[in-house]
Amino acid sequence: MGHRLSKIYTRTGDSGTTGLGDGSRVAKDDLRIAALGDVDELNSCIGVLRAQITASSIQDKTMWDKSLSLIQHWLFDLGGEVCIPNYHLVLPVSVEFLETEIDRMNEALPMLKDFILPSGSLSCSYAHQARSVCRRAERSLMTVQSRDQNIQPASLQLLNRLSDWLFVASRALQRAEGGTEVLWQKNINDTI
Repeated sequence: MGHRLSKIYTRTGDSGTTGLGDGSRVAKDDLRIAALGDVDELNSCIGVLRAQITASSIQDKTMWDKSLSLIQHWLFDLGGEVCIPNYHLVLPVSVEFLETEIDRMNEALPMLKDFILPSGSLSCSYAHQARSVCRRAERSLMTVQSRDQNIQPASLQLLNRLSDWLFVASRALQRAEGGTEVLWQKNINDTI
């Protein structure tokens, strides 16, 4: 890779454009740049979730860290895809891994009969926050795809499955910390 980041500021973006990985320049509010920012924000949220799990009393921290590390690497690959038009880095194995993990986590959880609120322990809440950012990143990427900008199906599937993984992970993390989900109450106004 060499010394690509030897100088952090370049001043090339001062006019409101930024460079893509293929050398082309686009406006900083380009749909592709917005999607790239959403993927980057999601990766940061996953980093915060990893840090919270490390600091928590949750068992199997190594298992959680391994999964979250893989996810962060896949999101970085996805960012590379978004940054370099017509370049593909995300592999279907990432989607398959998430599906296997969802099934594994779900086996230990009770059937969900009600909607749950994005609340609970810190780890659970960070997983919910990452899930909502993941859904936004998925919408942004879909917008880029709808403009015929060559986003491969595996990339969209990765974000779709990751949001599912984060939902199930939030439930598993809540239980791992000794709690249960915070359920939505249909007639909450009746309790006032």
